[in-house]
Amino acid sequence: MAIVINGSGTVSGISVGGLPDGIVDAGTLATNSVDSAELIDGAVDDSHMAAMAASKLTGALPAISGASLTGITTGKILQVVQALKTDTFSSTHQLQSSPPYGDITGLSVAITPSASSSKILVRMNVWLGSNSTGGHTNTLRLMRGSTAIGIGDAASSRQRGSAGQHGNVTAKYWNMTQEVLDSPNTTSATTYKVQGGGENNTWYINRSGSDADNWYTFRLASSITVMEIGA
Repeated sequence: MAIVINGSGTVSGISVGGLPDGIVDAGTLATNSVDSAELIDGAVDDSHMAAMAASKLTGALPAISGASLTGITTGKILQVVQALKTDTFSSTHQLQSSPPYGDITGLSVAITPSASSSKILVRMNVWLGSNSTGGHTNTLRLMRGSTAIGIGDAASSRQRGSAGQHGNVTAKYWNMTQEVLDSPNTTSATTYKVQGGGENNTWYINRSGSDADNWYTFRLASSITVMEIGA
């Protein structure tokens, strides 16, 4: 078909592909003349996207590591590790001993911080039992490796712990909790654990002193949880 320039200002007779490459530039296209129907799938790749509104992020998003998040200066949780102890434990380790505290099997957890500037939020939730009929003391403390954290100030010969109980009791248990924001300043694997000690009595974890086999006696669960917080 011959190309015809009409007196009305239109051109006819041009078939698809009839114009040479590069003849239509951005200035030739009318504003808002190209819509999604003219775009083929995959035409807009990452290099051609300047920004995206948050309202466009819908549906299931791909998994992403917390360490890869940007634009959040502080407070992002990078990882969480927990040790859950569901069995029981008993010990005669006494506060009069040296050292005054002993490890509790199953209440230890290791975490490797992704940055030395990260802080570690440490939480313990422990059920501590005793079967003493006289005045006694049972105490727990949190440890980072061999260093006690979240303990009371030194005062003469008094023991320094994270949580404790003292008094006249028979076959009871207590819920001991503590939360400490620690700064290990390392990217090496770091172990956090719970230790305990007593005064002239046997002390227990996750059970009472008597632990009688009946419907109103409880077996409980304890835990230590650590969270890496981006600084």
